[in-house]
Amino acid sequence: MPEWELACVLAVASAACAVPGVFLVLRRMALVSDAIGHTLLFGIVVAFFLVGDLDSPLLLVGAALTGLVTVILVESLQRNRRVKADAAIGLVFPFLFALAVTLVSLGARNIHLDVDAVLVGQPEYALLPRWHWGELMIPPVVILGSVAILNLLLCGLFYKELKVTTFDPEWARILGYSPALVHYGLMAVVSLTAVAVFDAVGPVLVVGYFVLPALTGLLLSQQLSGVLIWAVGVGIVGSILGTLAAAHWNANAAGSVATALGLLLALAFLFSPYRGWLAQLWRRHQQRRSLEEILLLVHLYQHEGTAAEATEAAITDLYRHLDWPAERVAQVMERTLQHGYVQREGHLLRLTPAGRQQAQQVYGNIRPESTREPMGSSPSASSPSIPSPTAPQ
Repeated sequence: MPEWELACVLAVASAACAVPGVFLVLRRMALVSDAIGHTLLFGIVVAFFLVGDLDSPLLLVGAALTGLVTVILVESLQRNRRVKADAAIGLVFPFLFALAVTLVSLGARNIHLDVDAVLVGQPEYALLPRWHWGELMIPPVVILGSVAILNLLLCGLFYKELKVTTFDPEWARILGYSPALVHYGLMAVVSLTAVAVFDAVGPVLVVGYFVLPALTGLLLSQQLSGVLIWAVGVGIVGSILGTLAAAHWNANAAGSVATALGLLLALAFLFSPYRGWLAQLWRRHQQRRSLEEILLLVHLYQHEGTAAEATEAAITDLYRHLDWPAERVAQVMERTLQHGYVQREGHLLRLTPAGRQQAQQVYGNIRPESTREPMGSSPSASSPSIPSPTAPQ
């Protein structure tokens, strides 16, 4: 299969997984996609034993139902407070996956299972007709594309319900929505999507297709709609880059796409303007500089107009009063001078009206006016005094 056709198949798979993956990540249920991806084999094996036809679409139905059974079993174990969520997932999917392997070994001894195909999928065969419905032969890519379109349509139709039940289930109940119904509907979509991409990426890599674009979208946007758009876009771009890399280095296409999605996540983690690591470092640096300037302004404001101002506001003694290195004091003083918050008056550093306003916003205008008399003067006798509180009569 030409690499561009393969890229289109994997791009559709990534887009199909990205939409429900966003809500899985927001609900802290990312590992549920891993559990469903593994337990699909149990549904496929059981359905094969019932219909006896490897090309029957009923195998997809059995796999999808197994995904719902997995979610129900996990949540049933979670209701027992002695079993945590991660432990419940760790109990359910190894059990069902091992049971499926046992059934295959007992009931289908003559069937050869390609380990690589099971683990990482076979996207090269997604365009070839495989499933049959009567006389109609259906290639897996048609089912994959239909699921992707269905996910987009369901997200658009039930966007408000998904949003409210994801962020505030209690408020959703007040509004008349059923968080349980929305939850199981989402799990049904996740199961159906996992079944559709099973051939293309396998049960192991499917968790990457659900989680990696969603996490990248969360790093790149602060709005849910933006997260969804970014997740789908990142999935498509990662699919194209991964497929081209696989063709260049003769590697597995599904694994290369998952690697490309991981690299895009790493880039978003480093360079995202909202939650990126470098952006957070820059914000902390700016906050530290701003805090240093505020501390200097508040120090000058506290001693403005007092007898101690001659020493507390002396430029040569600021480093001792602030308990900062002299170089740090010089840097902060230079920045406040550039901002117009302070000015030099001889050997003193005094606040400007703009600097006094900045200090008041933090420190507050809590001193009586009498403490702001110029040094060497005393309050006049006519200055009003603050009466002491008296007990009510």
